[in-house]
Amino acid sequence: MAKKLQILVIGHNDNGCTLDHQKIAYETGREIAKNDCVLITGGLGGVMRASCHGAHDAGGLTVGIIPQGEHTFANEFCDVVIPSGMGLTRDFLNALSADGVIIIGGGSGTLSEVCAAYMHRRPMVAIRNTGGTAEQYADSFLDHRENVKIIGVDSPKEAVELILEKITA
Repeated sequence: MAKKLQILVIGHNDNGCTLDHQKIAYETGREIAKNDCVLITGGLGGVMRASCHGAHDAGGLTVGIIPQGEHTFANEFCDVVIPSGMGLTRDFLNALSADGVIIIGGGSGTLSEVCAAYMHRRPMVAIRNTGGTAEQYADSFLDHRENVKIIGVDSPKEAVELILEKITA
């Protein structure tokens, strides 16, 4: 049996996560599950919870790598919970566990994960019109090294199709 592809979805936590972010994240999770991929998130609220909810409803497998040391902090849609006990350092675990990354909005925590993924050359797509980190870095590189261009897309379906194309290229 071949390893399933693992896609990390990152973005706003409960603070800053709008209903639009939740809808986009939910649909992104559904698309990931429909493509028989494993969804990885930071396992908490906001975009993380909404994407897990979408993948869960579509019969997919969800993994939450949480910063706390106790599994009870994870959202109820995480099938597998990894309580890292590492605080925000767990952002590197999230990025390195992923074959590719989808960005929906996000603040400084999201940017931390983007930086970790960038340094390790993980393919990334950012859903446009979601604000925050996604909006700021869509269609650009983080720095002069040009490790990975963060490609801007307009929908969850397009995000999953493109990230799968980049992962399997």
